[in-house]
Amino acid sequence: MRLAHLLLAAVVVLLGTASPLLAAEGAATGAGVGMGLSIIGIGVGLGLIGHSALGGIARQPEQAGAIQGVMFILAGLVEGAGIIALVLCLVLMFI
Repeated sequence: MRLAHLLLAAVVVLLGTASPLLAAEGAATGAGVGMGLSIIGIGVGLGLIGHSALGGIARQPEQAGAIQGVMFILAGLVEGAGIIALVLCLVLMFI
């Protein structure tokens, strides 16, 4: 829980300093911040999916195939949303 609070504080500080950075450096800095936050979001999302899937398989090993299938679908959705965020940040950087 302490790690979550530290991560939240770091994100708040980063977003608080992003506004002056955007004014000084332009949209490229904002796109860089957006890309970094989307990568962090993808990592956290995939970690939570893997953690939950492993916990479910440990509790009910006979359902491993079904849990694994759902895990891959959810991981694909998280990756897809993250890649869309990265592409939008790159488009913002080059416009």
